[in-house]
Amino acid sequence: MKEVIAIVKPFLAERVLEALKFAPLEACTVREVKGYGRQKSYLDQYGDSEYSLAFLPKVEIQLWVDDARVAEIVDRIVAVACTGRIGDGKVFVLPATEYAMH
Repeated sequence: MKEVIAIVKPFLAERVLEALKFAPLEACTVREVKGYGRQKSYLDQYGDSEYSLAFLPKVEIQLWVDDARVAEIVDRIVAVACTGRIGDGKVFVLPATEYAMH
């Protein structure tokens, strides 16, 4: 099992979730986050106001996926979330160990 974490622009989160709607996932969580990447001092227009990218709003989509399906899931996320512009986000794949709660 792998944990896939996708950090995407807020306006793309619904599209990513729609693309994963019928994907073979074990579980999924979504949360609003803020952060920045390598472009710390770059200024961009977000919505109607200007932000320093020091802490831009993002959406974190956390998925748990069977090892055999990871490439398929990552490909779906990248196909929908990649605009080719700075600040598109990141996708991380980590090993996950499942423990049953009793």
